[in-house]
Amino acid sequence: MMGQSSAQGEDLARDAVSKLGFAKEQIVQEYGWDDDADEALRTAIEEVVGDPIEDEEYTGVVDAVILWWRDGDGDLTDALVDTLGTLAEGSSIVLLTPRPGQQDEVDPSEVDEAATTAGLHTSGNVMCSEYWVATRLAARKGVA
Repeated sequence: MMGQSSAQGEDLARDAVSKLGFAKEQIVQEYGWDDDADEALRTAIEEVVGDPIEDEEYTGVVDAVILWWRDGDGDLTDALVDTLGTLAEGSSIVLLTPRPGQQDEVDPSEVDEAATTAGLHTSGNVMCSEYWVATRLAARKGVA
């Protein structure tokens, strides 16, 4: 995929999953999946949590959300607010956007503005593939 060897992609994905705080027995819900989503990252998340990733139709409480987002997908603030409804207290959203220089990249200022408006803050970026970067978004302290 995207010119990256399978072994390199798997190593990058496993490292990213570790840095992003995924843990065994977490329930992870995914939004925005499309054909361009990084399957090595998805597989690495499922291996760590021990269960398949739930799709957008899942209605239970989740421990983490992964949101694939590309320029032109719509209003990022609305998408973030929509994902907060099923997120357990103290959980986070992992926003996956195309890396700088890639087609459909999302300006970092758009991510910061959307996160702030949704009551979230960014807590670091992790390169998770040749094509995708992950931004961990967490609730601000003192915000319900």
